[in-house]
Amino acid sequence: MEFVDSLAGGHTRTVLRPVRPGPAGAPGVATVTRPVTPSAAADPRTVGVRHYEGGQLVWRVQCGDLISRERAVTVFVEDNQVVVVSPPGETARLTSGQLGQLRAALNEAAKMAER
Repeated sequence: MEFVDSLAGGHTRTVLRPVRPGPAGAPGVATVTRPVTPSAAADPRTVGVRHYEGGQLVWRVQCGDLISRERAVTVFVEDNQVVVVSPPGETARLTSGQLGQLRAALNEAAKMAER
């Protein structure tokens, strides 16, 4: 799972972090990343928002917080569920264009999760 670090001095960056521990007694961490290939055409509002990170399809919508620092809302599909990651402990302030991108990303992710 990837998180946006809100303490990156106003810059967005990703930090890799395990999702679930492996079986009891097994060393390391078990993570499963499935490449997801959408069959329908992507929404044009998600161009530049939608990309693959470590084989996982991720939508990262830029936004701001209450004091105008750059942040991002991240959307991805895991285990047939849509996961939305907001800026940690913060509020996401979105313009109407950014809201349209988020809406389109959530719509695409929902369609993928239904498969």
